[in-house]
Amino acid sequence: MRHVEVDCDPSLSSPKKEIVRKLVSKVFQNHNIEKYEISIIFSGDKLLTKLKQEFFKKDQLTDVIAFRLNNYNESNIDGEIYISLPRAEVNSKHYKEPYPKEVLRLIAHGCLHLIGFNDNTKKNKENMTALEDKSLENFDYKNIFGE
Repeated sequence: MRHVEVDCDPSLSSPKKEIVRKLVSKVFQNHNIEKYEISIIFSGDKLLTKLKQEFFKKDQLTDVIAFRLNNYNESNIDGEIYISLPRAEVNSKHYKEPYPKEVLRLIAHGCLHLIGFNDNTKKNKENMTALEDKSLENFDYKNIFGE
């Protein structure tokens, strides 16, 4: 089964679901993941800060949180990815990247966490960034928002 549920806080502009699903499919295909059932929730800082406090005991802003709902040794992936769109916008300015591209990078980043990649060291972070770049290669990010 390949299923991606996309939800967005109604006060925010949601990325197009078909583009989100296309990127998720590409990331998982790059890593030979055949079966997945994930939810991607686009929200604001308040929800992600609450999740960060509750599950990681850290009181700080964050852009993406991924929860694997099944064991990492299983070949299928069941998970949830939460993305703060306001934080993505701040990041896009900080990194001098287009906002839509930053949103897609966070989707790829969340998927990589669900696969089992970590960014807890400088080397791991560099590896994840390279994998994100590969996922975004030849990916048109310009029209991910709107009708």
